[in-house]
Amino acid sequence: MALRPDSGVISFARGIPSPDLFPARELAEASRRAFAKHSDTALNYGPPAGFRPLAERLGDRHGVAPGRVVITPGSYILLTLLVRVLAGSGPVLVEAPAYDRVNSLLRETGARVIQIPHNGYGTDLDALERYLAAGEEPPAFLYVMPTVHNPTGTTIPPPDRERLADLAVRHGLLLVEDDPYGQLRFGGEPVAPLHSLLEARGAGHLAVFASSFSKIVAPGLRVGYGVLPEHLAGPVTEAALETYVSPPMWPQAVVHEFLEAGFLPGHLVRARTMLRERRDALTGALEAGLGGQARWETPDGGYFLWLELPGGLRSDDLLAECERAGVMFAPGPGFFYHGGGERYARLCFSFPSLDDIRAGADRLTAAARRLLNAPTTQRTTRGGRDDR
Repeated sequence: MALRPDSGVISFARGIPSPDLFPARELAEASRRAFAKHSDTALNYGPPAGFRPLAERLGDRHGVAPGRVVITPGSYILLTLLVRVLAGSGPVLVEAPAYDRVNSLLRETGARVIQIPHNGYGTDLDALERYLAAGEEPPAFLYVMPTVHNPTGTTIPPPDRERLADLAVRHGLLLVEDDPYGQLRFGGEPVAPLHSLLEARGAGHLAVFASSFSKIVAPGLRVGYGVLPEHLAGPVTEAALETYVSPPMWPQAVVHEFLEAGFLPGHLVRARTMLRERRDALTGALEAGLGGQARWETPDGGYFLWLELPGGLRSDDLLAECERAGVMFAPGPGFFYHGGGERYARLCFSFPSLDDIRAGADRLTAAARRLLNAPTTQRTTRGGRDDR
């Protein structure tokens, strides 16, 4: 939940950016340009697939026809439309852990879900291959976040991306690639989107690429988009038309002018620098407080760090202790569809200031040490969140 800055509570819970990451001056200029150039169309109702000039620009970026681009009010809306169109055609494969809102979406729609383990840096491809080779009912799709994963912050390395693309081609597996944080990556070797690897193999019909300007520019824009195969672009657009009369044209026109003016590259350099500083502040404080006890992979971008708690601690127990200390995080079970994650916590470092990150991590690590030093019978027991 969002917290007032003066509440005294430091939150690592929600994946939102700090206002100092917003390119406010550039967005004001993009808005001025949008009004001058597009007010007749952008202030009116528009087509369900979104603002056509932005679709053309995104199509050029991804090397596809603009008719394969569907722009939605945030990428989560796009994922919702995709699930509506696809989930009835077979079981859905998801990583464990996976983005918690997608788990909730699949649960609410009654989809049949198969978890594929995450091996610490990406989808466990051995487990995926075993499932596909077993000849079970063909899945509707695999939902995967290969670049700066939420919640783990990890990125699938190039060899495994190639193998995943090959598996998709061999088994006719549709990959739904969610990439809201890829442009906020500030470390690691360069990687190609799964979408481009499948297109290069002549298998663009197996590739869905979903992204958003909410995370990389500003959430209030509510501009997400998908690059879809031709056989899905029409049904998803129809589902959009049934869901809302028109997507909001105005913010899409602002994003178009933001890109047209060349503001994005400079903004990304600044945002990556600030996120790296925040990440380093968090990992430094965790090392000082729980080094040698807790475990984590240092994320190479994005908003999140995935913390494996020490000494058998449960995340719900630690959250109760942390709430008393004035710090919050997202407990691990919400990121698992069929249960698990009790010993993990997701920490979002994109919103707190550097000082708050250090202070919040100090509170969290002190709370963990108190629980580790307390008799087991004195630890607070809270119900698990496996059914969330």
